[in-house]
Amino acid sequence: MNQPARAIPRRAVVSWMLYDLANVIFSMGVISLYFSLYVSVAVGPARADSLLGGISAVSMGIMFLLSPLLGAMTDRARRRMPFLVWATLVCCACTALIARGPFGISAILFVIANGAYQAGVQFYDSLLPEVTTEQNRGRINGIAIGAGYLGSYIAVGGGLLMTHKGHDFPFPAYFLFVAVAFLTLALPCFLFVKERVNRNPRPIFAWGAVTESARETLRTLKSGHQYPGLLRFLVGRAFYTDAINTVILFMSLYTMNVAVASGLSRDDGQRKAQLVLMSAITAAIAGGIIWGFVVDRLGAKRTLMIVLAGWLGTFTLAALVGFLGLPLVWLYVVACAAGICLGGTWASDRPLMLRLTPPARVGEFYGLYGMVGRFSAVTGPLVWGATTWLTVERLHMPVLRGEAFAILSLLAMMVVAVAIVRPVSDAPRQWQAPARPVLNVAD
Repeated sequence: MNQPARAIPRRAVVSWMLYDLANVIFSMGVISLYFSLYVSVAVGPARADSLLGGISAVSMGIMFLLSPLLGAMTDRARRRMPFLVWATLVCCACTALIARGPFGISAILFVIANGAYQAGVQFYDSLLPEVTTEQNRGRINGIAIGAGYLGSYIAVGGGLLMTHKGHDFPFPAYFLFVAVAFLTLALPCFLFVKERVNRNPRPIFAWGAVTESARETLRTLKSGHQYPGLLRFLVGRAFYTDAINTVILFMSLYTMNVAVASGLSRDDGQRKAQLVLMSAITAAIAGGIIWGFVVDRLGAKRTLMIVLAGWLGTFTLAALVGFLGLPLVWLYVVACAAGICLGGTWASDRPLMLRLTPPARVGEFYGLYGMVGRFSAVTGPLVWGATTWLTVERLHMPVLRGEAFAILSLLAMMVVAVAIVRPVSDAPRQWQAPARPVLNVAD
C-alpha cells in the first residue's frame, strides 16, 4: 500500500549530509593518512605495513562480528539516533588520546576509535530513508558523498598547517584536532534529523534480545533466496570494498615510498602524500555529486558496474607505477581516478543496498552491509601485509615493488567482485509484511 508523501525538512537533509563531512575528517585524517604515518615513525618503515595491517585487522574483525548484531538491535529500539550519538562520542574520545602515551596504548585506542567510527557509519547509513524519497535518493546520497569529502580538506589542511620543516609532526595535537572537528560538525545531525518512531520497540540490551537478534541474522543468511540479489551483492561487496578500503589505508605509505624512490627525502615524501590525497579528495567531491545524478538516471546497479570497471583501470595503473618506477606525477593521475571511482562507489552501492532491503529491517540489513565491509577491512590489510612481508622482508625486494605486488592482489579482488555483482538486479521489490513486530513507518 502506497504511503502519502511526507515532508522532509531541508534542515534535516543538510544536517544528515553534514555528518558525512564530519566522519570523513576522521576517516581521512586518522585512517587514511596520519595514523599510518604515526605507525611508520613509531616502529620504522620496514615494519609499518605489516603492523598497521594487523592493527586494522583486529579493529575491523571485532566490528565484523558486532555489525549485524548492532543493526538488529537498532531495529528493536524506539530510535536509532542514540546509537549514532554514543558511537560518535566514543570515537572522538579515543581519537583525542592517540599518541599521548606508549605505542601499544595508542594502538588499542585506534582499534576502539575505528570500531566506533565504523559502527557510527552503519547507524548513519540506516537513516538514509529518513531524509530521502525514492525519487531523490540518488541525488541526496550523491551530494552527501561529494560534500562529505570536503571534510578531507579539513583533515589534510589541518595537518599541513601543523607541519613545520625540520620539526617532528605533532601527532597528539593533530588527533585532538580531528576529534574536536568530528564532534562539532556531527552535532547538527544529532539535533535536527527527526526519525519516524518505532511504535513497537522491544528490549535491546537484555541477553535474550541479543540472542534473538543473532538468530534473526542467521535466519536471514540461510534464507537469502527470499531477498533476491541480496547475498550475491553482499559477497561481491566484500571483494570490492576489500580492495578499496585497503588502498585507502595504505595509499599514503605507497605515495611516500614512490617519492623516496624518486630521490626525495622522507619529509618531502610525506608532504607529497598529502598533496596526492588532496587530488583524490577533489576528484571524489565531484565524483560523488555527479554519480548521484547518474544513479537516479541509470539506476544504482548499472552505475555501480561502470564504477567498478573504473577501479580496474585505476589499480592497473597504480601497480605499473611501482613496477616500472614511473614518475610521481602518475600517482596524481591514479589519485584523481581513484577519487572519481570512490565517490561513485558510495553514491551507488548505498542506494542499491536499500533497494535490496525490506523497509522493516533496515537496521539489520545495513548491519549485514556493514559486516561485509568489516570483513573486507580485515582480509584486505592482512593480504597486503602478508604480501609485503613475503616480498620485502623475506624475498628482500624493494619496498615499492613489494607494494606493487600487493596492489595486484587488490586488482584480482576487484575482478572477482565484478563477476559476482553483475547478475544482481535492482528492479523494485514488493515486500510482504513480516510476521514479527516491526518498525511502524507512519508519521
